[in-house]
Amino acid sequence: MREHGGRLLIGFEGVPDATAAQRYVGGVFYATREELDVADDEYLDVDLIGCTVAAVDGRVYGAVERVEHYPASDMLIVNGRMVPMVHVFIREIDVEAKRIVIDVPPGLLDDNSL
Repeated sequence: MREHGGRLLIGFEGVPDATAAQRYVGGVFYATREELDVADDEYLDVDLIGCTVAAVDGRVYGAVERVEHYPASDMLIVNGRMVPMVHVFIREIDVEAKRIVIDVPPGLLDDNSL
């Protein structure tokens, strides 16, 4: 597997070229969690969805509704607002405790709707 032109290219045994791969276009591929090679600082979307997002001072902003993937960074969607998943903002991710601690600039998530 490798990235090419903004897409993942995946090779399969018995599928030697692009012509043979045409029959799989639009298909959905699955792997068990045990088959995935996820580094300690990488997370699956399913691990993050539902995590409580809190500030370093303990203020709770809500739960991760979904994760969106953009070229600049992945985004946690919390109460309809985007939190960039960049090291400068994310202080801790504990998927077992379903908790993410963030330190974001004032105004990113602060308003009366939260």
